[in-house]
Amino acid sequence: MDIIVMGVCGSGKSSVGILLAEKMGYSFLDADDFHPQSNVDKMASGQPLNDDDRKPWLMRLNEILKEGNQAGNYAVLACSALKQSYRDLLSDGLVDCCVVYLMGDYDTIYARMTSREDHFMGARMLESQFAALEEPTDALTVSIADELEVIVANIEAQLNKV
Repeated sequence: MDIIVMGVCGSGKSSVGILLAEKMGYSFLDADDFHPQSNVDKMASGQPLNDDDRKPWLMRLNEILKEGNQAGNYAVLACSALKQSYRDLLSDGLVDCCVVYLMGDYDTIYARMTSREDHFMGARMLESQFAALEEPTDALTVSIADELEVIVANIEAQLNKV
């Protein structure tokens, strides 16, 4: 099963995704690595992406997941996937896919983001992320309040019930 780890920027998608993939023996994909330069430049200048900016990127990520499936390789994909339509695009045509929502409050995530130094999406973009967020109703939901290892253990326990 492919796993999409979603949440707003600063929620820990990459950290959780890397550890989860390692524990499950899956490939890890960070959606940020697949943004075209135009998207990176736009976000770096403080402008949020719109749906037209995101669609080709999401479709490419879906193709990557499907290619992996055809080769018998599952992946953990760290991707904001803030809207249901984005999650639908990402999972389209995948036989077995699970969304994990890393849920956290604005203040906690803002504090994390202000301590970052090397990410193209600065803390000032967090407000737009929360404004765009459509919390999923069909995902495994995990609080980001715990330590990384506890978060991943919670996800594994929930996945074992699926």
